[in-house]
Amino acid sequence: MGIVNVTPDSFSDGGRHASTLGAIDHAQRLIEEGADILDIGGESTRPGAAYVSEQDELDRVLPVIEGLRNIAIPISIDTYKPAVMRAALSAGASMVNDVNALQTDGALDVVAKRDAGICLMHKQGTPATMQQRPIYRDVLEEVGTFLHERIAAIEAAGVARGRIAIDPGFGFGKTVEHNLELLRHLDSLKTLGVPILAGLSRKSMLGAITGRDVGDRVAASVTAAMLAVQRGAAIVRVHDVRETVDALKILNAVNKEMR
Repeated sequence: MGIVNVTPDSFSDGGRHASTLGAIDHAQRLIEEGADILDIGGESTRPGAAYVSEQDELDRVLPVIEGLRNIAIPISIDTYKPAVMRAALSAGASMVNDVNALQTDGALDVVAKRDAGICLMHKQGTPATMQQRPIYRDVLEEVGTFLHERIAAIEAAGVARGRIAIDPGFGFGKTVEHNLELLRHLDSLKTLGVPILAGLSRKSMLGAITGRDVGDRVAASVTAAMLAVQRGAAIVRVHDVRETVDALKILNAVNKEMR
């Protein structure tokens, strides 16, 4: 899953692809590099991020989705706002990637009426406050329980399990140790019976471990993505598509020889 941030303030590439043409060019480059899905977002959810109005978010993402209508791979809309979900799906998106796990009023109703894929993410708190003091009794148990409950609620609304993926939410209300514990035992989430998405690309936990600035975390990001795949991730959400695809080719070749 290649990341297309149509935002001025995302933590890694804020402003670099904020124009419609810039975002479309970037998306097409990610496809050429081997992306299987594009994840388009118009509001940063980095720690401390400011709220973006519904209209501003629509103005950012809809022209990009419409400009990519004829591409050969699926488009995911990264949003928690029901109106943005609805408009993006009508414009050509086929997946909703929601950091709020369809808990916003009206979000589940929008998705239940469409034949779209869904990714449900766990977070603690809100982007404005989530990294101030995250506390868990048992991060694995609490994240797993939350995702299990959200899957059950969404299935009860008539959404087929085959449309659902889950994301443990690395960096969303978690310390470095919480993130590492989730990554070490990511395969424990396979018991939920749906694909796992892992988003570790360029995140602050990698900077804390390596001492590298956000623009110098490609190696750490690719390594983290490979570890996530080895532990059961079916989708990795990344900025550096070409490098990640190359690493996955090697991993898959080795795994093929081992079978």
